[in-house]
Amino acid sequence: MAQRDTAIHLSEVQVTGFAADKKLMNQSSSITYIGQGMLDRYANTSPVSAVNSMPGVRMEERSPGSYRLNVRGSTLRSPFGVRNIKVYYNGIPYTDPGGNTYLNQLAFDNITDITIIKGPGGSLYGAGSGGVMLLKSALFSDSMHTASIGFTGGSNGLRSFQAALNWGEDGRRNTLRYSDLQSDGYRDHSAMHRQVVSYETVVKNTDKQQLSVYTHYANLFYETPGALTLAEYQANPRAARPAAGSNPSAVAAKAAIHQQTFFAGLRNTYTINAHWDNTTAVYGAFTNFSNPAIRNVEDRLEPHFGGRSVLRWYNGNEYTQYSVMGGIEAQQGFFGDKVYQNKGGVSDSIQTDDEIHNFTANVFLQGDVTFTHGWSITAGASLNYGHLFITRHTPAPVFNFKSSYHGVLAPRIAIAKQWLGDRLVVYGNVSKGFSPPATQEVLPSTSVINTNLQPEEGVDYELGTRGRWLHGKLYYDVNAFIFNLSQSISQRRDSSGADYYVNAGGTRQHGLEAYLSYDIYDKPMTAFSYAGVWGSFTGSRFFYRGYKVIGSDFTGNRLPGVPNESWSAGLDARLRAGVQLHLTYTSNSKIPVNDANSEYAKAYHLLGLRLQYTIPVGQHLQFAVNAGADNLLDETYSLGNDINATGGRYYNAAPGRNYYAGLVVKGSGKKKDR
Repeated sequence: MAQRDTAIHLSEVQVTGFAADKKLMNQSSSITYIGQGMLDRYANTSPVSAVNSMPGVRMEERSPGSYRLNVRGSTLRSPFGVRNIKVYYNGIPYTDPGGNTYLNQLAFDNITDITIIKGPGGSLYGAGSGGVMLLKSALFSDSMHTASIGFTGGSNGLRSFQAALNWGEDGRRNTLRYSDLQSDGYRDHSAMHRQVVSYETVVKNTDKQQLSVYTHYANLFYETPGALTLAEYQANPRAARPAAGSNPSAVAAKAAIHQQTFFAGLRNTYTINAHWDNTTAVYGAFTNFSNPAIRNVEDRLEPHFGGRSVLRWYNGNEYTQYSVMGGIEAQQGFFGDKVYQNKGGVSDSIQTDDEIHNFTANVFLQGDVTFTHGWSITAGASLNYGHLFITRHTPAPVFNFKSSYHGVLAPRIAIAKQWLGDRLVVYGNVSKGFSPPATQEVLPSTSVINTNLQPEEGVDYELGTRGRWLHGKLYYDVNAFIFNLSQSISQRRDSSGADYYVNAGGTRQHGLEAYLSYDIYDKPMTAFSYAGVWGSFTGSRFFYRGYKVIGSDFTGNRLPGVPNESWSAGLDARLRAGVQLHLTYTSNSKIPVNDANSEYAKAYHLLGLRLQYTIPVGQHLQFAVNAGADNLLDETYSLGNDINATGGRYYNAAPGRNYYAGLVVKGSGKKKDR
């Protein structure tokens, strides 16, 4: 376990939130940080377990490769994929202008650092009420010249191969990575295969300027077994969706995702003088997406490009530090979407042919003042703009749809106070969230353009505290929030299983999130060098308000897809000889799976274990052998339910007890003398 994820490190780590890099301790917002140490506690094939160990965040995987990200109930409008959350990769916009993020196109080793801002981030990051995810890769390694190769094998046909090469000098560094991940899947018809190749380079690295380029290509295939009814789930949770009525089975339809993405981004940071700097990022991306489903085949081509530029001024004296930042972010997409009849997994006659142009932009300004006696104030706002044009060429006649919003204000103000140096911080903030419908919500899998769907918006109130005690060995982070959302967008499904979306009145969301870690023993030079424990808790009281559907009033019902309580805890130990032990426990209370709250996915408890032994060979070679097990209690549970599914098809079984083992070999070369 990397020592940098101990309690002492968490209180000192620099993260990017609503300001330039600042200690996590001193951030005036609820932020989840997942470093390399937390990621390395689990199998090096997926970030799901690491994300789910943190409060306020839930990462779902309905089948291998099918990710959803739930931040404070945001999956209410995400039957699949990541929506209503802005994602950035090394400071470059990664969410497309249609509001969708293909998070599953990144390999595990493309990510070494995750920061999640929970709640509306619109004052700096534009439209979106769910939150912001900031991903970083390990381009800047300590050793200039390294090579590594890794293998993992496990239950359900899991096999993984990773290779990485780092080389260069201080002025220019290069990282080349390749990842190949395959699985036969726990359920019938749930195989997956993902290949990712990436090249990242620092073109220029001086005291005044750092210019970096990030590129990757991903080829992803995964089968979609479909959700089961409760009776089917209890009889055989490993089964794929059977045929029902006029709908074929998932196997007969060859239901699957075929997805290729190319991404290229450039990021330049330039220090103008002692008081001014600028960071500018531009990117271009292209996704080729094909989805044979039970009712049709959808083919999408999604080229898009965009950029973000931030200009910052900072100054101060012995009494006050202050900064002002302002900037702009804009994205443009030119999408094509064709839907065909599905004949045994092959495209047949065309049903719809849509041309989609989507544009989104925001202009933002923020000021930050820190006083000597520990007070700090941050205030900012953005103006948001967006346009969506859909031209339906088939069926005739040609139909045009236009939707836009102009100058929507998303403000935020935060106040924080430090006591006892910076051992105790208390903060409060108020922010407005604004989120227009994503392109795939206006044009869902029913293929009916939803001309009535309205943006959702709401106000979030937060109060939180962080502290470090006992010489930094004890670290805690606790926050409470109230988020009142109006015109909330909710997913529903028709009788054929196709999803569509409605404005579900409003929601009332009250939550409590807590994280605590304690370093029991931390003496790196002794035989038993480290022992630590940590725990997290999420309490959610999320309810509908003013939500009425023909014949039904769901006001006061719980939001589907969100457990009332989630717990996670872990034990980490390390010997100086290179042995590491990680134990993890996770628990979720029962989860409502429909708006009526007439059915619940049962509560579950998970136990995981990972062991690693690192063997150095000389000064430049290292072997790391690892083995682990997940779901040791062999629970039958669903790690991603199909909420509001017609016919009660809610359940997607996660793997039972499973095992894995792996080997990583790493070599390093000497830096050149300077």
